[in-house]
Amino acid sequence: MTTEFYRWTENTWKSPDIDWHKAQTITCGIDVGSVSSQAVIMVDDKIFSFCNTRTGSNSPDSANKALGISLKDTGMKQEDIQYIVGTGYGRVNIPMAGKAITEIACHARGANYMGGPTIKTILDMGGQDLKGIHCDERGKVTQFLMNDKCAAGTGRGMEVMAELLQVPIVDVGKMSLDVKEEPEPVSSTCVIFAKSEAIGLLRSGWTKNMVLAAYCSAMAHRVVGLLERIGIEKEFVITGGIAKNIGVVSRIEKELKIKAMPLSPDPQIAGGLGAALFARDLLLKSRKAA
Repeated sequence: MTTEFYRWTENTWKSPDIDWHKAQTITCGIDVGSVSSQAVIMVDDKIFSFCNTRTGSNSPDSANKALGISLKDTGMKQEDIQYIVGTGYGRVNIPMAGKAITEIACHARGANYMGGPTIKTILDMGGQDLKGIHCDERGKVTQFLMNDKCAAGTGRGMEVMAELLQVPIVDVGKMSLDVKEEPEPVSSTCVIFAKSEAIGLLRSGWTKNMVLAAYCSAMAHRVVGLLERIGIEKEFVITGGIAKNIGVVSRIEKELKIKAMPLSPDPQIAGGLGAALFARDLLLKSRKAA
């Protein structure tokens, strides 16, 4: 069996304490990204269940898969959910969604819910792009900036590097910090050229840890450049899958001289969580209009 080093750990969580049968509102946000998909179910403004799973070959299947995982073993069925909002890369192709809302708005709203009203700057490190976002105390976007369309500095770029070096992606961050001396970052901002550069470094005698350190450092530097262009207002948080990579996050923090606030329960669900919160707003609005 071939080891797929790029595969990160999928996970799901369900609240043991919430009885959804007594709920006034049951809403869901489904975030179909280029690399991962999340479904977050909220019951009366509290997180009831969520999942992180890999995005498949098409958005409708990925949305159905994510929702199915979040519903599993809860006794809840899709028809019990009163409103669903779709977001992410595949948001216009989520068949069960009543509305599609941009991932920028949803990540800001989700980060605001998890981190509180003091959150002002959000770095969303997604599968194919980076976004620097400013929001107000309610999680409403006031400004944002995206990187150019390139996988370097994103989840997909990290997957490529993990597969090239045959290192499990969950170990990349830790291994990148296990070096005697911090090497120079790889020079290429394009993931294809960075891959070629990594091969050259290995051939010249660099260890895998050194190559990972150089790549994580380059990712961090690229991200910091984006944030410096938009400006950093405290408090600062990171969302998306790369938020779980200690090698990249610690280097971003070192360059910025700012610690990112931790997001609980999971920084990767920010988009889906924000979508579920928007779904609740839309549900309550529809009831008032009725």
